[in-house]
Amino acid sequence: MNPRFNLIHTRWPDSKAGLGMVRRVVFIEEQQVPEALEYDGLDEACQHVLVTDAENRPVGCGRLKADGHIGRMAVLKGCRGQGIGSAMLVALLEVARVQRCAEVYLHAQVSAIPFYEKHGFCVSSEVFMDAGIPHKTMRKSPGSPGQDPGETAA
Repeated sequence: MNPRFNLIHTRWPDSKAGLGMVRRVVFIEEQQVPEALEYDGLDEACQHVLVTDAENRPVGCGRLKADGHIGRMAVLKGCRGQGIGSAMLVALLEVARVQRCAEVYLHAQVSAIPFYEKHGFCVSSEVFMDAGIPHKTMRKSPGSPGQDPGETAA
């Protein structure tokens, strides 16, 4: 990960403001996801990662549900392409491995499928709409090979 950024493992009550800000900007404002869909009431039960910049401003986030579902992966527009998404995904995969999840899965926006494929995820569904955005389900064993964490992804 870029030394200008810091990734922390956190819980919703401890980092709600930062996690919520990134999700609001990326999903609600940028992608026009309805707020009621974005905040689904499941955050308290999830493990989260939060990335902050050198000034401790939140720039990225993601979460892992107990069933191995990775979601709410978001990086602010001006910070994309710097390896933040890859670092968050690798961190969540490690949490899933430690929690002994047999498999992890996610609902990838179709435009993000190549990013997840670089990390060893495979498409396992047809296209479906979620919040008006085309998605596909992707799956992976948390310990299976993928992109090296030091590489940069889109």
